[in-house]
Amino acid sequence: MQLVRLIYSSEVVQPFSQSEILSLIEKAKVTNDQKNITGLLCFNHEYFLQCLEGDRDDVNEIYTKILNDPRHRNAVILNYKEIEKREFSQWSMGYIPSTHITKPLNLKYSGTPYFEPHKMSGESCHQLMMEVKETVPVV
Repeated sequence: MQLVRLIYSSEVVQPFSQSEILSLIEKAKVTNDQKNITGLLCFNHEYFLQCLEGDRDDVNEIYTKILNDPRHRNAVILNYKEIEKREFSQWSMGYIPSTHITKPLNLKYSGTPYFEPHKMSGESCHQLMMEVKETVPVV
């Protein structure tokens, strides 16, 4: 097994209600649990920023499904690399909604306080997610 981390960003095609995003996360948790995928999802009703960790074939399979999901557009891989250990092993899919707490972190890792991951480097997105997991309650 080759352990990898994939971080991508995509734009939301149409708005999600709170119940729709929670349903999406619950389904992802079940799928990810079955495939031993771990990760974190940041979402602000405009953009997804997601990290997937696991076996290369399984991560690639899930990302291919995301690319074909009509709820996403303009998906961009920001970071993809082989890793020695997982950074988000406590969650099959942790979820961080955009809050007032995340604005200073957005500013720290990008040029503005707004969550626009497609305008950030892959490493900045990774570092943002690492800090967010330590400071913002994960759903």
